[in-house]
Order: sequence, then C-alpha cells, then structure tokens
Amino acid sequence: MSDVTHRPLVIVDRDGVVNEDSAEYIKSVAEWRPIPGSLEALAALHRGGFDVAVVTNQSGVARGLFSQATLEAIHERMHAAVEAAGGRLAAVRYCPHLPTDDCDCRKPRVGLLRALERERGTPLVGVPFIGDRLSDMDAAITVGARPMLVRTGSGAATEQALGGRQVELFDDLAAAAAAILEERMP
Repeated sequence: MSDVTHRPLVIVDRDGVVNEDSAEYIKSVAEWRPIPGSLEALAALHRGGFDVAVVTNQSGVARGLFSQATLEAIHERMHAAVEAAGGRLAAVRYCPHLPTDDCDCRKPRVGLLRALERERGTPLVGVPFIGDRLSDMDAAITVGARPMLVRTGSGAATEQALGGRQVELFDDLAAAAAAILEERMP
C-alpha cells in the first residue's frame, strides 16, 4: 500500500469524451479539438476535490499513423488546455497496441486500470469511469468501477448496444461531471 494520500479519482476516456473523435484517428496536435464544455468539466472535477486520470486506447501508434512522440505532444496539449481552464490532470495512461496484439492494457482489458490501482494503493471499486464505448464500460465493470456512458463520440451508438450492462447515461462529460460533483455537495 502507498503512503501517499490521494484525492478521490475520476477516470475519463479521451477520444469522444474529452476531445472530438475521428475514424481517421487523432494524428496530430492540430487535430486534437476539445468537445465544448469538456475542459471546463475536467477543471470543475479538479476544483471539486477529484484527481482525474485519462485512460485511452491509442492503436494509431502501432499502426504507424503517428509516433509516440506525437502522442506525447497531443497529451501535453491536453494537459495545457485543462490547466488553462483551471484544472489539472493527475495522470494520462494509454495503450499503444493493436487490438490483435493480445496485450493486457488495451480496454476492455484492465492492465492500465490495475496499474492505476497499484500507483494509488487502492482499488477502483466505485470510482466513476466516463467513456463512450463498450470497451470503456466493460473495463469499468470488470474492476468494479462506476460505468458512466456519455452520448458524445461513439456514445449514442454504444447506448444502443449496451445489452444488459447497467451504466449511467449522460449527454456529455460536462453532465457526467456535474452529477459527480452534485453527489459531493453536503
């Protein structure tokens, strides 16, 4: 167990939740465009006492569509944009592998989430996990986190494919963040 005390955690997917998604992948800093209200939502969570971790699949690296250095530059831009909105990201974790690589870090597998648990010294049970894909919801369910689906990105299509999965539905990251923050109000 860690001796470091952490604030409560919220996990957020990146593409389709924080920024606009693209079937052609987000391959450059210029292509990274925040969804309206998402930066403010992340800042509000930070100001509300939460650590925010972004957990994202980024197979474009393995596909050769962009380099790891470019991905890091995109993430630097995201950090700066959140900070400019008055917030801070505690962590950004990503899987650079192909779906066929059989790694443990590509959602819906939970390697990245288990690494967060180890880093923080606490399980992710009940931790809000905001995403727009079934892989996000399934990863959240596997570790006992709280699956929260947004309708941005692929979320509207995902909503139709949920089957029996019990998830909370929100129009966007701002609405999900508002619900989380409202629960903390005395």
